[in-house]
Amino acid sequence: MTDPDFITGLPKAELHLHIEGSLEPELMFALAQRNQVAIPFASVEDVRAAYNFSRLQDFLDLYYAGADVLRTAQDFHDLAAAYFDRAAADGVVHAEIMFDPQTHTARGIAFETVITGLLSAIAEAEAKHGMTVLLIMSFLRHLDEADAFATLEAAEPWLERIAAVGLDSSELGHPPEKFARVFAAARAKGLKLVAHAGEEGPPDYVLQALDLIGVDRLDHGNRSLEDPLLVTRLARMCMTLTVCPLSNLKLCVVGDMAEHPIDQMLRAGLRATINSDDPAYFGGYVGDNYRAVAAARGLDRGDLVALARNSFLGSFLPDAAVAEHLARLDAYAEAAA
Repeated sequence: MTDPDFITGLPKAELHLHIEGSLEPELMFALAQRNQVAIPFASVEDVRAAYNFSRLQDFLDLYYAGADVLRTAQDFHDLAAAYFDRAAADGVVHAEIMFDPQTHTARGIAFETVITGLLSAIAEAEAKHGMTVLLIMSFLRHLDEADAFATLEAAEPWLERIAAVGLDSSELGHPPEKFARVFAAARAKGLKLVAHAGEEGPPDYVLQALDLIGVDRLDHGNRSLEDPLLVTRLARMCMTLTVCPLSNLKLCVVGDMAEHPIDQMLRAGLRATINSDDPAYFGGYVGDNYRAVAAARGLDRGDLVALARNSFLGSFLPDAAVAEHLARLDAYAEAAA
């Protein structure tokens, strides 16, 4: 079994993190008190007891309820700053974090409130940890195309600070093709494109993400493995998959971590990466995800270095920054050999 300290020190990027999903119960209670917001839980223990999901929608119901405590720019700052501290402790040197403005604007929270709080935390993380951070604005797929277009319009003054747009929330019944036009509009504004596909949805949703959306990166993508031709295509085009093992376990995408396909993905030539998705809800941050699959699937140091390498190659950083990170990663691996 790989030394856990090796995983902690491994320089890595995290590419699939929903900042609202890093809201720990303790912070939820603190913000509820600060903002005088009623929440349907009497204690931190009650919240943790609710984290027993049988499907994605069960998680989303709790996720949206928890987000209601986020009201001010300081709340969003505190939320993100707590994540950055944990990520830095896990060896994350670059993070690309998703945020869901529609979750907040629907509650009357201004777009500006959300993004200014996140940007102040990003500046703090860069100064405190030397971490680089990019923002991904995700559209909620259970809402309609018009709502997504309105969100893109609201983001206009901030587009220089947003690297990409994404697509998340309930996957089944909301195929990527539903948002093809708004993604085309985002591309025209110079934004990168990512989308959740192939988590609960079928391989066809992955094909739609590729052919109708034109994604630069695929979030999850587990069910691609059901289609050998799709796997070959993803491998040949070096499409990055942002895989989230503990999320997959918690949401019953896999029945047991011993069944997780991460090493199968690597053997198939897929550019798979390890990420934490919604770590407060799914039981662990990125280091926990690395350690969980390393133990369950017998990954060796070479596998772990390959996963970390993929995280930088799949990032939206410029080539020069990626080259620097890869050199640092190689030096770390050589020193640990």
